Amino acid sequence: MGLSRGSQSQSVTERAVSVDMAVHPFADLSVSEIDQARRLIQSLHPNVLLSFKAITLEEPNKQHMLDYLEAEHGGAAKPNPPPRMAYCPYYLRGTTDLRTAWVNLTKGTVAKTEKLDPEFHGNVDFAEVVEVEQVVMQDPAVHAEIAKLELPDHLEVIPEPWGFGSDGVDDARRLYQIYMFVREKGKPDYNHYAHPLSFSPVFDPVLGRIIRIEQIPTGAGHETKDVEPFKMTPSNEYVPEEVTPRGDLKPLHVAQPEGPSFSISQDRVLRWQKWQMRLSFNYREGLVLRDVRYDGKPLFYRVSLSEMTVPYGDPRSPYHRKMAFDLGDVGAGMVANNLSLGCDCLGHIAYLDGLLCDREGTPVRKENAVCIHEQDGGIGWKHSNYRTERACVTRKRELVLQSILTVSNYEYILAFVFNQAAEFEYEVRATGILSTAAIDEGITVDYGTVVHPGVLAAHHQHILSLRIDPALGSYRQGNRLTYTEAHAMAMDSENPFGNGYRAISTPVKLAGGLDLDTSKSRTFAIQNVGMKNPINSLPASYKIQVPPVQPLLAHPDSFHYRRAEFADHSIYVTKYADDELFCGGKFTNQSRGGTGIKNWVSRGDNVLDEDIVVWVQFGLNHIPRIEDFPVMPCETVKVHLKPVNFFTRNPALDVPPSSQHANRSVLVSQDAANGCCGGKL
Repeated sequence: MGLSRGSQSQSVTERAVSVDMAVHPFADLSVSEIDQARRLIQSLHPNVLLSFKAITLEEPNKQHMLDYLEAEHGGAAKPNPPPRMAYCPYYLRGTTDLRTAWVNLTKGTVAKTEKLDPEFHGNVDFAEVVEVEQVVMQDPAVHAEIAKLELPDHLEVIPEPWGFGSDGVDDARRLYQIYMFVREKGKPDYNHYAHPLSFSPVFDPVLGRIIRIEQIPTGAGHETKDVEPFKMTPSNEYVPEEVTPRGDLKPLHVAQPEGPSFSISQDRVLRWQKWQMRLSFNYREGLVLRDVRYDGKPLFYRVSLSEMTVPYGDPRSPYHRKMAFDLGDVGAGMVANNLSLGCDCLGHIAYLDGLLCDREGTPVRKENAVCIHEQDGGIGWKHSNYRTERACVTRKRELVLQSILTVSNYEYILAFVFNQAAEFEYEVRATGILSTAAIDEGITVDYGTVVHPGVLAAHHQHILSLRIDPALGSYRQGNRLTYTEAHAMAMDSENPFGNGYRAISTPVKLAGGLDLDTSKSRTFAIQNVGMKNPINSLPASYKIQVPPVQPLLAHPDSFHYRRAEFADHSIYVTKYADDELFCGGKFTNQSRGGTGIKNWVSRGDNVLDEDIVVWVQFGLNHIPRIEDFPVMPCETVKVHLKPVNFFTRNPALDVPPSSQHANRSVLVSQDAANGCCGGKL
């Protein structure tokens, strides 16, 4: 899987000075802290070239932070902050020697180091991918395969490295699978996915060379054949200069004449419509929300995307290994786009940069990695009194925190969307280009769709896991996960007409996985039984509305299934433990499973009224269609969290009513071109 190129500011050091002056324990590492960590680790290996995979904030101890947050919000004297720690995975460059280090930045020492077993592999980085592409195109064996294509002079071959995957063979050896494509020379933005080839080099980054070239089946079965002269099919482009745009679309402007309703402090505390939260950004999860509060009450200690896996369903070799872990293999922060004003985000926009490092350990700024803006979400609530003919209506204002990832062919638009009723959604939109394979003319298969002449797009799933660390109403009281089902009542004296049904709630007592059941309208909720609603005495809760998605389709004995150990249930709940952030395991590149959520669940922890973490699985089962090519219209899926018996009435009741005076809507008429309804508003 390739990476998107990030942007690096020319004034990284100068822009970080103010951040170092008063550092909150949740603050991302600064330039000077990244430099300090790099120097301390390098001092352990004098005269050895290192390849840093990340230098990022190590999560501060939660119990220490709870004391700190209680004092911070209660106006009391804050305890001493926990030490600033950096977590740093790195290689001794040119070897298989992968290590991790924890640097105490407060003391200026390396607190701990660990040499990992050979089965663990670090994440992909952009510099290495570029080197792989260059070496592949210089390899004599690759040149020999290209010569068999007999390409005309106006065409060239494009390599695309992917993580090798796992199938029990060569797993201990870190490798790249290189998929090959053709495009026109001098046109780098042309769609090479419309012209896949049938051979695939395998690259060893330690040896720095191709170790073999695999022939790829182009029929329905597993048989392969030697490379034949290339037959060019029609191009299938998406770039604007190759598409005639429709001419009847009028501009749409988002206007906020008094400016936005949100504010962001220098230390990244976001405030909007009774919401308050602290924002951070790291190489793996991208945007992370911390200490999320509404109207002064704590709701969530930490919320982030934990993992996203994309297992492919083509059973032919080498596609049987094709499986991406977009956060663990690459990193959401590493591939975050530089978002453009007026293109990726509309309206009054605030941007947040991310601060990462390159493989030298040098700080690299990801400019405009997150955009923040408001949008109209339609009607928030309304009632019309038919007796008086008076209508009361409000508009739903939403706050969007958005980032966009480019992971090789795919784009993912990730957004936290908050509203004024104390609800929020985590929304994912998948777009970009299908990953393709060559297919012989006239062939159809059960595991994919022909989307262009000679081009197959395999079935695949996108399964994501949202990690929710709750603190409903209190940092100290334990929470529980419950599921509620609707059951028909028996037709008896209590229900003589047979129309009654009841909701039955069941608490989850032990760590484990659970599933949706639409036949019973099963829903899940996080509850604080120590916080009772003063009106109905029911426990304060937040309901989790999970979109129905088919669990992982790979066979339970397959490597796909072992590796994506979180993808078999809609919900997991575990007891909180430090350093358990990534449900697929800390190291997913060519992983074998067993180091993520299944391992944690196996402890059999009690999760009833404890410090729990809830993991929500959702996503898409993508059966490709012609309309998804050459670029896919956004496919949207979202998780919705909403309060249940947390408040004493609708929390959006005090939103000002919608009015024409404020909204300035315009009546469309045949004379609209001459003015806005005759100038009347």
